[in-house]
Amino acid sequence: MYLVKTPWLLKKLYPNLTWNAARDKPVIYLTFDDGPIPIVTPFVLETLKRYDAKATFFCIGDNVHKHPEIFEDVKAGGHAIGNHTFNHLKGWKTDDDTYVSNFLKADEQLSTSLFRPPYGRIKRSQAVRLTALKPDLQIIMWDVLSGDFDMSLKPKDCLKGVLKHTDNGSIVVFHDSLKAFNRLEYTLPRALEVWSKMGFKFSPLTP
Repeated sequence: MYLVKTPWLLKKLYPNLTWNAARDKPVIYLTFDDGPIPIVTPFVLETLKRYDAKATFFCIGDNVHKHPEIFEDVKAGGHAIGNHTFNHLKGWKTDDDTYVSNFLKADEQLSTSLFRPPYGRIKRSQAVRLTALKPDLQIIMWDVLSGDFDMSLKPKDCLKGVLKHTDNGSIVVFHDSLKAFNRLEYTLPRALEVWSKMGFKFSPLTP
């Protein structure tokens, strides 16, 4: 069970997390979780390039270790890099020491002040420890969840959801993963086409 649009109450309960950017300009902040991997991440990079779009890639450290050449392609494309832990740990089910160590292991490769907790699940105690270690750390959430990871979701409905809920300053979550690829491959180019015609620009998140 998940919501495409993050409710305002949740944002209010966790004001120290970043849910969206400023609403005063027609800019969308596309984010991609779980890569880099072959096939899917190169598809995303090529699609973004066609629309002169920059994005933020929240990378799993182990995938960077396995596919360093694709990671270099992401950076060469002018996209921002975020930490997504080394092994995609779910914070709510992981003890704090293990979680922090896994974050730091990924940080050795990624060296970024942007972090997105896998599944959007992080304990307050974990957030406190991470920000104590890296005072400039921004914990990035989202206000639009594409649902591309949902294998029961039809690609057309994935597209419909993101187009309906995305607005100025939206942080939109996609996944450059094999699990999401069927819906991502359909939705991303079509959404970029519609948004571009509406006058939106696409920028990376800034540390």
